[in-house]
Amino acid sequence: MFATYLIGLREGLEATLVVSILVAFLVKSQRRDRLPQVWAGVGLAVALSVLFGWLIEYTSTSLLARSEDRELFEAVTSVAAVVFVTWMIFWMRRAARTIAGDLRGRLSEALAVGSVAVAGMAFLAVVREGLETALIFYSAAQGAAGDNGPLLALIGGIVSAVAIGVGLYFSALKINLSTFFTWTGALLILVAAGILKYGVHDFQEAGVLPGLNSLAFDITGVLDPGTWYAALLAGMFNVTPAPSVLETVAWVAYALPVLLIFLCRPAGLARPPTKAAAAPSGPAAPTGTDSSTTSGTGPATASPRA
Repeated sequence: MFATYLIGLREGLEATLVVSILVAFLVKSQRRDRLPQVWAGVGLAVALSVLFGWLIEYTSTSLLARSEDRELFEAVTSVAAVVFVTWMIFWMRRAARTIAGDLRGRLSEALAVGSVAVAGMAFLAVVREGLETALIFYSAAQGAAGDNGPLLALIGGIVSAVAIGVGLYFSALKINLSTFFTWTGALLILVAAGILKYGVHDFQEAGVLPGLNSLAFDITGVLDPGTWYAALLAGMFNVTPAPSVLETVAWVAYALPVLLIFLCRPAGLARPPTKAAAAPSGPAAPTGTDSSTTSGTGPATASPRA
């Protein structure tokens, strides 16, 4: 449940900040008449993401009759989820300083075209986060069939993200987004390593990879699967007491280098602050970030209301 809560929190906050940038731009540009189109695009993106998540689950449970086919499907979706998680973390790290300006520029172009373009632009800005969330959630929640806990945790993470985003927008909340996205990014890398390990296990069960019964180690006597901490490690990072050799190799080969690159490689120096022109009257910009939020580790490198 904690893993899916983290997924909902991270992806939800990124989407919330994107929406806040679009809304703030329209408000400051005196184009409130286009807000319904933005919300329509956001709503359509959310609906499509939910449909995509349902389609993945339906395919696995209803369309695939053989257990080998289901294992292979789950393995492929796990690998795809790991690719998306890795790409998302490093893309956001690289694009964080310019994402606000890019969104405003694209919205300005959409305003010149018409209402459909505004809705389409908002849809495209949010749907990527939604589709990623659906895919990553499905892969992270495998093995929890019949348990609504992961889904409730995901919804809780999204609700928390929306609350944080609203608080930042109205300057009612202060949070160092750079630190937040660094820590959640590191945790998501470990979650992704567990998803990859799960995918390797599914490939082995489907007969695509060998070595299902070749164990790297067996510490069942030390890490009792029935204990709460063993369940936490298994649910969060898929750390199990008796993994196969290939599962262990996949976990270590992904987690260690990716985590080291993410934490040790500089994200790029922030641009020096410049004197901004006086902003139009209206609610103040979020004060929940300090200068460290421009380090490129999160999307809020520029205040949504700036």
